[in-house]
Amino acid sequence: MQNYRQKIRRLPEAKQEIERLKAMGKKIVFTNGCFDILHIGHARYLYEARTLGDHLIVGVNSDRSVRAIKGPERPVVKQDERAEMLAALGFVDSVIIFDQDTPFEVIKFLMPDILVKGGDWKPGDIVGSDVVIAAGGEVKSIAFVEGSSTTGIIKKIESKNQSLMK
Repeated sequence: MQNYRQKIRRLPEAKQEIERLKAMGKKIVFTNGCFDILHIGHARYLYEARTLGDHLIVGVNSDRSVRAIKGPERPVVKQDERAEMLAALGFVDSVIIFDQDTPFEVIKFLMPDILVKGGDWKPGDIVGSDVVIAAGGEVKSIAFVEGSSTTGIIKKIESKNQSLMK
């Protein structure tokens, strides 16, 4: 069995792997996110994304970019640990950490066949959709799992802690 940590790659390594797989006729699926506290919505979403192609690569926002997007209290879990948790999932084939606020440059560099985001994103609003479509690829939205979010989990924990403090 492959050590799942080997799935965590630097961008140039991921590009080489993608080129090798594409040369074999494989379809590459890319998605990205903060994945701060993994939950059932993430698992279902990533599993569904993987069914769309032959190789799922997940871009994980760095700690710096999560703070820029979500605020100074986030992330709860450090980037290396988030990447490792994602790599441990059997249906995730590769994981990269990116430091930009959006994955546009990563998507442009990797040029996946299929770009995926959650159903809370309209395909035309998905960062990188323009370059993927221009290259002949597809952009898909996967149904959002209602009531399943990292922010919701954090709020629930905060609420329970406040109740305990009374």
